[in-house]
Amino acid sequence: MRLDPLAPRLPRKFGPYTLFDIIGKGGMAEIFLACARTDLGGQRLCVVKQIIPAFSEHPHFAEMLIHEAKLAARLDHAHIVQVMDLGRAGEALYIAMEYVEGFDLNELLRRCTKAKIPLPFEFALLVVSDVLKALDYAHRRTDDSGAPLGIVHRDVSPSNVLISFEGQSKLCDFGIAHANETVSASTPAGGVPLRDALQGKAGYMSPEHARGEALDARADVFAAGILLWELVAGRRMYRQEGDRGSLLEQARRGAAPPLPPRQLPDEAEIRRITTKALATDRAGRYASSAAMLRDLEAYVASTQQVASPLRLGEWLTSSFGTGMVTERRMRQRGAEALDRGPAVVITPIPPPVADAPPPPRIAPMKAPPALEEPAASVAPAAARSAAPLAAKRGRWIVLAAILLVAGVLALLGRR
Repeated sequence: MRLDPLAPRLPRKFGPYTLFDIIGKGGMAEIFLACARTDLGGQRLCVVKQIIPAFSEHPHFAEMLIHEAKLAARLDHAHIVQVMDLGRAGEALYIAMEYVEGFDLNELLRRCTKAKIPLPFEFALLVVSDVLKALDYAHRRTDDSGAPLGIVHRDVSPSNVLISFEGQSKLCDFGIAHANETVSASTPAGGVPLRDALQGKAGYMSPEHARGEALDARADVFAAGILLWELVAGRRMYRQEGDRGSLLEQARRGAAPPLPPRQLPDEAEIRRITTKALATDRAGRYASSAAMLRDLEAYVASTQQVASPLRLGEWLTSSFGTGMVTERRMRQRGAEALDRGPAVVITPIPPPVADAPPPPRIAPMKAPPALEEPAASVAPAAARSAAPLAAKRGRWIVLAAILLVAGVLALLGRR
């Protein structure tokens, strides 16, 4: 596996931050893992989204992004990625935010598909519940005078749901989609045409969003319903094939396919919840994220599909390991050395070995590939494969063999 072409530029200074690992590149930003020195001389990790010049130099986009980032910075919730800083380094506009060590949901589903490990159903429900908690908090947020801020996320999609190795799910990028769409609409000749900007995110749009209508919190409820539908069905809800039309055309119609039978507990109820969240007419949809969350939590309790962040974190670690953390720490040490003085020589980190997980992907600015098939499916507790257990037994056998050989060598040494 070769290093990303951006990697030779790292580590490097960027304003108050030292960028040391590339996370991704989206339509409007390069995304880096960075460290910054605190007032007391310590180090803290964060994610820096460096807006590309075409957007940074656009005055209307910069104005909109600053406005939206200031709103997002007012959000302080356990399931929302905290915006820490917004500024310019030279001509480059950037946003710094909390670092979540783990995977985004899109990357997690890709890894599940590749390893043929189904996502346990109770964990899928936990992730969607956490997203709904984040949305409910943001939708109800008010300013200092008590007036509603009117925050709508507009891009609730798997790449914006981050899941840490501690089992916590966090929603990121509040307002960034709004800034992008506003500029695309106002400058169709100088920037990305609005139809192209919408097409890239159409797989998770409400019908009113795809039609360009005014949005309220129920647009985010629809997107959360798509997340739930896809995690239950094990595939993308909108697929560009046959005579279905483009993703944007399907989103405008908002006709969600029926959920395939999955032999889940009380399947009729989870089908009812999903159908209500995906109502084409906003009047028939859940009126708020809280209303959908109440029904989902009642379903979890009645079917005993209860999960905890601790169990989710343990499953992530046992299923996919933490090799990415080791690599990240190696790069971080190089960044800290650069931060201590200019005379330090930084040795490039060699490419990871073939079986090591790639660096973490943290919420790229672009939407995930809407047509990647198949998406990883969920698995009820009673129907899960015994493969993880077999893998654990294999590791114990190897460990026992190593201890046995060590014991024999010790006896021979004594003789």
